[in-house]
Amino acid sequence: MTSEPIVIERTLHAPVARVWKALSDVDQMRQWYFDLKEFKPEVGFQFEFIVEHEGTSYHHLCRVTEVVPQQKIAYTWRYKDEPGDSLVAIELFPEDDKTRVKLTHTGIETFPKTPAYARKNFESGWTTLIGSELNQFVENKSKPKS
Repeated sequence: MTSEPIVIERTLHAPVARVWKALSDVDQMRQWYFDLKEFKPEVGFQFEFIVEHEGTSYHHLCRVTEVVPQQKIAYTWRYKDEPGDSLVAIELFPEDDKTRVKLTHTGIETFPKTPAYARKNFESGWTTLIGSELNQFVENKSKPKS
């Protein structure tokens, strides 16, 4: 398995402040990301969530490691009772009234060498979350209400 990081970049039609709020406000995160009980964009804050996929529950355990408001947030990403530890970093770059989002996920090669933890699953998941779910969420929020 390669140790190359997964990197997903997308330009979203929303300002940085709007995208940052979607990445750091738990109420907004629940609408496009995962069903988090709690989340705070504070270094050391621990959060968790469970994802059901094809009859299996994946209990994610995460800890915020870096926060630069409206620029970057990073957190560890691992699974309860499974070996492996990885890091997700999301960076924001303003481009006029748009935002370029760069997600980098490193360390997935430390997870079990089973189909469930295959690189393509992470690539597909992040592409959907950033390129579709987050994109639609911030673009819909950015449109003026008529």
